[in-house]
Parts: sequence; structure tokens; C-alpha cells
Amino acid sequence: MAAAVGACRAHRGFISVSRRGNHSCTALKPQYDAIVIGAGHNGLIASAYLQKGGLKTAVLERRHVLGGAAVSEEIVPGFHFSRASYLLSLLRPHIYQDLELKKHGLKVYMRDPFSFTPMLEEGVGGRTPRSLLIGADMAMTQKEIGKFSEKDAKVYPEFLTYLETLACAIHPLLDAPPVDIPGLTQGSLSKRISALRSLKPLVKSGLKLGKNIPDFYELVTAPVMKVLNRWFESEPLIATLATDSVIGANTSPNNPGSGYVLLHHVMGELEKEKGAWGYVEGGMGGVSQSIARSARSLGADIFTDRDVERVLIGQGGSAKGVVLKDGTEVRSKVVLSNATPYVTFKQLTPQGVLPEAFIRAVDQIDYTSPVTKINVALDKLPNFLAAPNSADGKPGPHHQCSIHLNCESVEVLEEAYMECQQGRPSSRPMIEMTIPSVLDPTLAPPGCHVASLFIQFTPYFMEGHRSWTDEDKERFADTTFDCVERYAPGFKKSIVGKDILTPSDLERVFGLTGGNIFHGSMSLDQLYLARPLPSVADYRSPVKGLYLCGSGSHPGGGVMGAAGWNSALNVLADFKRL
Repeated sequence: MAAAVGACRAHRGFISVSRRGNHSCTALKPQYDAIVIGAGHNGLIASAYLQKGGLKTAVLERRHVLGGAAVSEEIVPGFHFSRASYLLSLLRPHIYQDLELKKHGLKVYMRDPFSFTPMLEEGVGGRTPRSLLIGADMAMTQKEIGKFSEKDAKVYPEFLTYLETLACAIHPLLDAPPVDIPGLTQGSLSKRISALRSLKPLVKSGLKLGKNIPDFYELVTAPVMKVLNRWFESEPLIATLATDSVIGANTSPNNPGSGYVLLHHVMGELEKEKGAWGYVEGGMGGVSQSIARSARSLGADIFTDRDVERVLIGQGGSAKGVVLKDGTEVRSKVVLSNATPYVTFKQLTPQGVLPEAFIRAVDQIDYTSPVTKINVALDKLPNFLAAPNSADGKPGPHHQCSIHLNCESVEVLEEAYMECQQGRPSSRPMIEMTIPSVLDPTLAPPGCHVASLFIQFTPYFMEGHRSWTDEDKERFADTTFDCVERYAPGFKKSIVGKDILTPSDLERVFGLTGGNIFHGSMSLDQLYLARPLPSVADYRSPVKGLYLCGSGSHPGGGVMGAAGWNSALNVLADFKRL
């Protein structure tokens, strides 16, 4: 152990990013049937299905590494991080099976238990502070909740059934494009009849909801606190559940619509286990690499370090390929953009081919992000006051969880949110901490660990509408580490390296407009038929042959692969019509 710690100490202070091989050995051809801009998971999935459908497809990624936000990078020598996205759940099951991702190297470590909320309180009679541990073992979970409220412990299984009923009814909408409104209202009778098929998922979802439609309507439109306060009375449980209603979103649990974000995060399924979240071996880049291997096995060409300058427009106003920043032209019959709608239509598409009203509408899409991500290399396992480490130093069940810090009460979350709205990083931020190296030994040297701190609430611009300085970033990192230190003394001394990504850094590094991890707010005005805008909800843009395939389209960020799958379906359908 001493040698391992020494090795970790040797890395202290170094910040680096590995540029290990993601390059394709295949040469870039001058002509393809389809070009996908951006090798995020949706772009890779779209390329695989397009290739399966018979279209020769190329994926062009501007960075040196595949995966978009689902990447693994060696930030500190010897430590490998899921640098942005950090947990896997919402990968659609049919995509997992169709693309044979397990065969192509995807390995997932399932987490159980999965949620740990330690308290900041003085131990009573020498006892440790209380904590709340939640997992798949219902008896254990109810016992944990019972420490705070026997009533809450009793109704918790019923609450889960309530959420699962609503979430399962939404699944048909995730795996299909939105209703084809133009097809239903315009064109010939045969076209309108054909468009009736797009109603099937909506009808199926409605039938599944049945008598629960009023409950669903309330959950997606109301403040989540209205729902949680009706079910529960204990603050630690309510606050823990409320974190899922605001994660990644610039909203408060007391704001209308926050209930949908909670529902969004229980829609997932992993290894046939509903609502489960897991760590990908080697970091989140592992899922992107497995999708890329599958796509390449089908014949897709995938390239890194290929930065697209603009979409190439033909004489008839249709997309005819792309121009790279080095001047290379690559022709194609269609172009799919995995970039955000803002980047796609304001930066990649020549403005003269887009209607002025459409450009104004694009300018109004909300990309506000409250998220700062700090990746930390540690020379030892954090030791929480509420769950002290064992004498042998081995990880406890709580170490594999999403660890919720500064989440003892909703009041703390609300105060953090309000500070951010005034242009100040939260002085006591909401922190979701994960330590994937407790399950995945490939991420850090023996005895050492990697930790992900997903932090809210932080503004894109500081007070006075100024950009973050390096001093601002270091100051906020210190604030965050001080918070963790209160729960786990010794944490600050164990840090051997860090990587701080504010909203503006997330935009600069990963192309996430505004730093928004969902490619656009998941508010009710930017979902389903209105994602990202009503006129392009079917992935087709005003430019013929140019499509969206990223999370800025339905069903939104986090639902891994659904936008790529749905957009590929529409591209292939359009090719058949041609």
C-alpha cells in the first residue's frame, strides 16, 4: 500500500490528457452516402444503423478521442476518468442487443446499493452521524429510511411502483420519432394515411398510462416538492429524491416541471434491471468504443481529428457533404449533425440557406447549465464520518453509490440554486460524488482512486457578466473540497490531481452549448414535439438532406442512443422514398 501511495504522490500536480489511438486505419474517402458530424454516442449509433441500412457512412470527430461527452481520458498520469458523462443507464435495450455491444467489449459494473446520503450532525452518545443508504434490497432500504421515518419506510415501495408505472408508459415514446404533424396535416391523402403510423407510440403510451394519466400530468408539470411532500415527511429522503429532479438542470425542486427530470432519471434500464445505473469498465469511453467497434464491423468509417468547418450546400439548396477546417471537401447525399442545434444551425450551416424566422427561433433555445464537473485523483479511499472505513481499508457498500453531499434538506438545495441565479457559484453546492474505481480496478493505480464530483449550482458567467478566471475556478474547487472534507476528513490531503470543468469549459472542450449536458434544457417547452423546435422535431432540418441526430432532439439528453436511432430511421425512410 505504501508503494502505491508513493506512486500516487509522484503524480501530484500534473494535469495531462492522454491522446491514445482512436484513429481509423481507413483513409477518408471523397464520397459517402451519409456523413455524421461528431462521434458522440448518438452519432456513432446513427452511423451503425445507417450502415446496417445499406448507406456507406463516415463519422467525423473534431477531437482526438471518440465519444463526445462519453469519453475516458487520462487526466493525471495513471488515472483514467469518465471526464464528462460518468454513469450508464439510459442506453436503450434494443440498441444494446442490435449492435451486440457486449460482444464488442462493453462491460458494466452494476451498483447495489446505489445512493448514499451522509448527514452533517454530531453523533449522539458516541455514535456515528446518521446516513441514508438506498439499494435494490427493499428490506435494507426500508430499515435505512426508518431511521428517519417509519411512515416513509412503509410507503416507499408504493412510491417506487408509482414512479415505475409512469416511467414504463413513456418507453414507447423514447424509441420512436415524435408524431409527424406535417405529414398528418399536409400533402396527399396517401401521405397523410402513411403518417398515421407515427401516432402509434403516442397511443400505446396513453393506453399504458390509462387511469394514471392525471398522475403523469401532475408529475411532469408540477414542482417535484408538491409530489414528494404528499408521499414523505423526512427531509433526508425528500432531499435525496429531489436531487434527481434537478440534476443537470438549472431549476429548483420548487419550480414547476422539475418532476419530469425526476421521471427522466428513473426511466433507465441496465442488464434488464429497471432504474439501474452502472459504471462502464475503463470509464464511459468504454461504451463509445464498443459502439464504434460495432459500427466499424458493419462497414462504417470513423475518424478523429477531423474538424468540420461547415455543411456543403449544393446548387439546389440541399446538403451535399461537408468542408473540413483544413479545406478538405467530403461529398455525401445526406449529413447528420450530432452537434447541438445551436452549433448545427448557427455555426455549421451557411446562414443564407436558413429562413430568418428559423434562425431567430434557434437563438431562443435555452442552454442554461448550472453544472461544474471536477475530476479528482486520490491517493486513498475517502473515509466518511457517517460510515467509517473498515480496518482493512477495503471499500464499503456506500463507496460504490452516488454519494449525495449537502443534500440533508431541500432548503440547502434551494439556497444553492438561488445563489447561482444571482451570478454566484453556490457557497454550499449540491454535490453528487462517485468513486467508480471501487468497482473498476482499471481506472487507478493500486490503493488509489478516481472520484467524480458533479456539482450544482454554478453560473456560465460570474456576477457582473464576466467569464470565469483561473482564480475563480480554484476558489470554487476549494469551496467544494472543503464541503467534502466536512463529511470525509482527510479528503483534501488525499488529492493528487484535479480537472475543473465549469459550464464554459464544458462548452469549449465538448461542444456543449452553454455547458448544458442535455444539449438543451429538458424543460416542458423543449420536449417531444418541441425539441429542439416544433419545425425540426422530426430530426429533418429546413435544409434538405441535413438532419439532427444528437441529444438536442427528441427524446433528449441522457436517453442514450435514442436520438441517433430515431434519426437514422427517418433518414432511411427518406432514402426509400427517393
